[in-house]
Amino acid sequence: MSDTTPTPAVPTLGRRIAAEVLGTFWLVLAGCGTAVLAATATAKDAGGSPLFVGVGYVGVALAFGLAVTTMAYGVGHVSGGHFNPAVSIGLATAGRLPWKDVPAYVVAQLVGAVAGAGVLYAVASGRPGFDASTGFATNGYGDHSPQGYGLTAVLVTEAVLTAVFVLVILGTTDLRAPQGFAPLAIGLTLTVIHLVSIPVSNTSVNPARSIAPALFAGGAALSQLWVFIVAPVVGAVVAGLLHPVVAGRQERVAAA
Repeated sequence: MSDTTPTPAVPTLGRRIAAEVLGTFWLVLAGCGTAVLAATATAKDAGGSPLFVGVGYVGVALAFGLAVTTMAYGVGHVSGGHFNPAVSIGLATAGRLPWKDVPAYVVAQLVGAVAGAGVLYAVASGRPGFDASTGFATNGYGDHSPQGYGLTAVLVTEAVLTAVFVLVILGTTDLRAPQGFAPLAIGLTLTVIHLVSIPVSNTSVNPARSIAPALFAGGAALSQLWVFIVAPVVGAVVAGLLHPVVAGRQERVAAA
């Protein structure tokens, strides 16, 4: 008896692009939103004295990890759940995504990121005294690093951690890996990456995540933006070249 089970249709490029817009929108809104609105939040106790109720670095790290996990489960089966130009480039380098699709993915991710940052800006602007140039989850080095780390430290951190991130994505979405757990592993990896690197660079590993807040903040965030484009892309390409050497090549578009 022949198998009549229908083969799932490959989503159209339009649907994949829409999924990338949605996923990147949520990643920036949830992750950067936690950093801007909740990381250092204060309230007043019964006596009127300031009371710290912020979530701190750990809360921001969890927000980014949970955001990518939820959207990877939600739309990862449509587009692959990249939400990050560096990831798309790394997967294309590894042979998991056709190079011809990369420009469309990157544009979609940038659109989603800017939309997410725009919504966040509209919300954050509702607080008196808000200044996007000094507090909009931007990335930076030197005086603009959360703990004053220099350019070399930031370049190394961003390149290495992006490479690790892409390697985890490639490994967990391999057909030989346990199925169904990729979004969880990817989200946990992004959480750990933020725990390591928020003090160093405020964590990018994602050019779209860096570009969107910088457009609203301007100033140093824009002048230092090249670092958070170049370093993640370099790390992603290295991972894309390394993974097939270690694990063998798998010919399919990676999907979470």
